[in-house]
Amino acid sequence: MNGMNDPAAEVLDTLVIGGGQAGLAMGHYLKGQGRGFLILDANPRIGDAWRLRWDTLRLFTPAKYDGLPGLPFPGDGLSFPAKDELANYLEAYAARFDLPVRTGVRVEKLRHEEGRFVASSDGRRWVARNVVVATGSTQAPRFPDFASGLSPSITQLHSSRYRNPGQLQPGPVLVVGLGNSGAEIALEVSGTHSTLVAGKPGGELPVRHGRTAARFVLPVVRFLGLHVLTVDNPLGRKAAPHMLAHAHPLIRTKQKDLAAAGVEFVPRVTGVQDGKPVVAGTPLEVSNVIWCTGYRESFDWIEPQVFDGNGRPRQHRGVSTDMPGLFFLGEEFMYAAASATLPGSCRDARYLAGRIPAASPA
Repeated sequence: MNGMNDPAAEVLDTLVIGGGQAGLAMGHYLKGQGRGFLILDANPRIGDAWRLRWDTLRLFTPAKYDGLPGLPFPGDGLSFPAKDELANYLEAYAARFDLPVRTGVRVEKLRHEEGRFVASSDGRRWVARNVVVATGSTQAPRFPDFASGLSPSITQLHSSRYRNPGQLQPGPVLVVGLGNSGAEIALEVSGTHSTLVAGKPGGELPVRHGRTAARFVLPVVRFLGLHVLTVDNPLGRKAAPHMLAHAHPLIRTKQKDLAAAGVEFVPRVTGVQDGKPVVAGTPLEVSNVIWCTGYRESFDWIEPQVFDGNGRPRQHRGVSTDMPGLFFLGEEFMYAAASATLPGSCRDARYLAGRIPAASPA
């Protein structure tokens, strides 16, 4: 059935797809404009994008920068919230502002018909003049092609599925990828397992992470990430390709911390031989592999061809340059280096809310 002619379809001014921090911030601004809108989120519960990460995960940004518009993050502003604290804050935020979030709904298709957008999921349809895609930059775990060749006897997890060392079997652990997730997970599992890590970091924060950094250093980093490293700035345009292609600098756990914990550094993994990961031409005898290899953007459910050759939306500051009424939010370096962070998502949501065509009455 044509979505425009489906009498059961919900008709909205604006549909927000994704109910994480970016989608909730957008919802706050849309509600202030009196729009008829709905937020759809694939997770069973608001905040699950954080709640379902590994048990000991803590934010790198201090609490004073972790609040959404209209509601500061509670507690000590120089502390670094645990992932469950942020997840519960997001849930409380949606309740505080009575945002219309519908959980457990994964949009399977987004089409453009007769000047309107039609989203569908499990037989249900929503028709909207505007759509904000706020699914974020951690949509689909990225694995190397050869990961499927590992022996079934090796426990392998992506960082998105890792919770704690109790998931691992006895024996050595290989952590593949030395971004922040890889460094933090490698340090944790080194307490119970012989641990190797493969990869090179994209640099390191030159000071120790903590309260002093939250007071004096991170405000500078935040300013650079929000206002200097932007696509409107030559320095930001030069930095963007490098930042998108490489691991972020190590922030809390540094290489010297890993070395002190007995973690062994090995060259990058180049393939699989006899079911074992290979580094420098040599198969490794490991019992576990944790892939800290990041994520890829997954927009195959969006039918309008609004993406470049790398699969990234063609947009400026989140406004699609190909499709009026379509907007993107919470993507890596969408406008600035901080676009995928809490402060960046809030700033970008405020900007986009001012660019959505005039509202219909709620």
